[in-house]
Amino acid sequence: MMPKLLLRALLLLGIQKAYSVDYPDGVKEIHYISAADNSSQPALFYTPEKPKEPTPLLVALHTWSGDYRQKASQVPTADWCVQQGWTFIHPNFRGENWNPDALGSDLVVGDIISAVEFAKKSASIDENRIYCIGVSGGGHSSLLMAARAPEIWAGVSAWCGISDIQNWHEQCSGSPFKRYAEHIEQALGGPASEHAEAAAHRSPIPWLKKNRDKLPPLDIWHGVNDGRDGSVPFTHSLRAWNAAVDEQDALSESFIADAWETRKFPEQSLKKFGSREVFFQKQAGNIRVSIFDGGHEMLPEPALNWLAVQKKGQQPKWNAAPVATLKGSADQTESGK
Repeated sequence: MMPKLLLRALLLLGIQKAYSVDYPDGVKEIHYISAADNSSQPALFYTPEKPKEPTPLLVALHTWSGDYRQKASQVPTADWCVQQGWTFIHPNFRGENWNPDALGSDLVVGDIISAVEFAKKSASIDENRIYCIGVSGGGHSSLLMAARAPEIWAGVSAWCGISDIQNWHEQCSGSPFKRYAEHIEQALGGPASEHAEAAAHRSPIPWLKKNRDKLPPLDIWHGVNDGRDGSVPFTHSLRAWNAAVDEQDALSESFIADAWETRKFPEQSLKKFGSREVFFQKQAGNIRVSIFDGGHEMLPEPALNWLAVQKKGQQPKWNAAPVATLKGSADQTESGK
């Protein structure tokens, strides 16, 4: 029988069917040198023993209040890597986002790039199949890394990510999620409006705009109930889309405002992603955005199946059949914020 405290924790996280609650055997703590400041940084790492051929690498990014030891959001991704014979790394990138060295800083970017370099030196890696995934704060970091280091990735899967730090600070201030506004103030040294340049530098949107012609296949997902039942309004993902695509493919501000107010979309999609209905989906070039029937969460199995068919130098595959099942799990996990 599941211990009562563990069951209660899972229920609080909103997990309908529990994934594994601990990392699989073979995942170990390592330390590597970050080129950002020559410091030693921790991570969790797994690679198959004596693989027959170079392995895909999955870089899994922790959530807003997590660090490299976090379990709730990334144990399923580690399970996938063990089951599929991939290499896995879960870097710390300066820990929780109230830390001034964290929250999308240049140190964060350098740490994640150096984590990839560590994996390439420590394991046999297929450099055409390096992937990034994250939810919530990890979705923010995934969007940022897609834009700031686009040359690395064969695919990036970003879930419920914050795309504009100043905008999120305003949304959280005075709301039930005001602790996140306080976190931003701790990291920036004051309100985001008073540190607008620093907030923009740590936000994905300016970087997505700057490097939109270089972006890797980027799959942006957000639950339609997030921002009400969760902490990050789905408008962040719609505006990330606008930053990443050419002007003719962008959504109007009136469209975004109406979608937020009504949670309805004029171009309803009948597609499913995993077991969930997709209410809205738009794709242009290397970028896709989707709003699905859900909240502040990631669907690991369909997300990982999408990444599994992406390869650098090839056109994105958007609707390929699943390649594997994440054993012993549902297709849902909450973010763990």
